[in-house]
Amino acid sequence: MIYDDAKCTLGEGPLWHPERGELFWFDILGKRMHIKGRHWQFNRCVSAAGWIDDTQLLMADSIGLHVFNLENGTSDQVAEIDADNPITRSNDGRADPWGGFWIGTMGMNAEPGVAAIYRYYRGEVRVLFDNMQVTNAICFAPDGSYAIFTDTRTRKIMRQKLAEKDGWPVGDPELWIDCGDVDWKPDGAVIDAAGNFWNARFGGNGIACYAPDGTLTQTVALPAHQTTCPAFGGPDLKTLFCTSAAIGLDGEDDGKTFSTPVDAVGQAEHQVIL
Repeated sequence: MIYDDAKCTLGEGPLWHPERGELFWFDILGKRMHIKGRHWQFNRCVSAAGWIDDTQLLMADSIGLHVFNLENGTSDQVAEIDADNPITRSNDGRADPWGGFWIGTMGMNAEPGVAAIYRYYRGEVRVLFDNMQVTNAICFAPDGSYAIFTDTRTRKIMRQKLAEKDGWPVGDPELWIDCGDVDWKPDGAVIDAAGNFWNARFGGNGIACYAPDGTLTQTVALPAHQTTCPAFGGPDLKTLFCTSAAIGLDGEDDGKTFSTPVDAVGQAEHQVIL
């Protein structure tokens, strides 16, 4: 079940690269990006990425989005996001079906009201949702009809209708799942090829799976208390990976990255189009 023994202070952003057949993930507070048995060290908090091709990632950090070259380690900034705000950093993010990239920000100390979700699309950055606290669970329906996201501190998972042509939000988000009566918090998430929503439970030792109608169908128990974000991968996209956070804990498995086979097939992560 343990995929990699590297302990992350705040593991996040797992990305299965469909061309390279590798899992990338981040330790936000450690300022590192990992693959199994190797990591890259950065000077700023890094948190999420999308794949551009087999050698380049679009990577989010505390000042914006960068094209990172995996072969030579160079980085070129393509968009500024909160670059002039020293108290914010990037958090959860994912490429959308149109080749855009959604990225959430948050305060370094989870300050209320400073977080937002942005979309980068064909060179343009727009604020989609603001006045948030902890952005998470960004993922997309297989047919592109809607996006999911949450402000973790509210324990409310929201669903947002998207325009068929270009993927911009249509209307206001609607409450989809209310987790207000539980003692864990909804963290990162991914949607599989059948439309099921897999949500990491921060403080809940695992992942919850919800059907497209919002019904809880199963849970996957994991040994880390603070699970942070799942991802589907493996050659058949039937392996569920999950990052975790060791911050504030001293358990042997806290902060490690896990993998387990599941009776589901994931979506291949969408390619970012610059």
